[in-house]
Amino acid sequence: MNLGSAVATVAVLNLVYFGIEFSVALAIGSVSLFADSVDFLEDASVNFLILAALGWSAMNRARVGRSLAVVLLVPALAGLWTAWTKFGTPIPPAPVPLSMTALGALAINVFCAFLLARYRDVSGSLTKAAFLSARNDALANVAIIAAGGLTAYTVSIWPDLIVGVGIAVLNADAARAVYQAALKEVPVSNQAAH
Repeated sequence: MNLGSAVATVAVLNLVYFGIEFSVALAIGSVSLFADSVDFLEDASVNFLILAALGWSAMNRARVGRSLAVVLLVPALAGLWTAWTKFGTPIPPAPVPLSMTALGALAINVFCAFLLARYRDVSGSLTKAAFLSARNDALANVAIIAAGGLTAYTVSIWPDLIVGVGIAVLNADAARAVYQAALKEVPVSNQAAH
């Protein structure tokens, strides 16, 4: 599978699972699933943008990479807002749908990370953004599965809230890494202007 096919496959899988995870998150009132579902939508958007930008010059790819760094912050902000509003209705999410949905998300993200791993350094910040998103999402899914178990044991909102905030932190760190990679792609003569 070539880079374009890999990125297109990842984009479609992310878009499909966004719909699934978002629906479950709303149905059970889960902060962590909500944050992760918004991240799936963001990943789909990023990968569709990457697919369009693969043939562009290094300078234009660097510009897109800097923009993607900002886009990567959207799930972080959405997760933090959802966590904040959860304090108004402190009802824990249903643990079984929480863990099962996260298990499906983990399968999707591991597959996507595997598809993108060989290309993560091919097109600089663009493919690095796609790979980091899939990798971070897989880590987040493991945490959501654990939160489901802890929620079943404690009947508390805290495991879900903590994981939701953790996902926000992972996305913020990925945004930083992508922005730094994009800056490295800018030719030396143009860096002074940034």
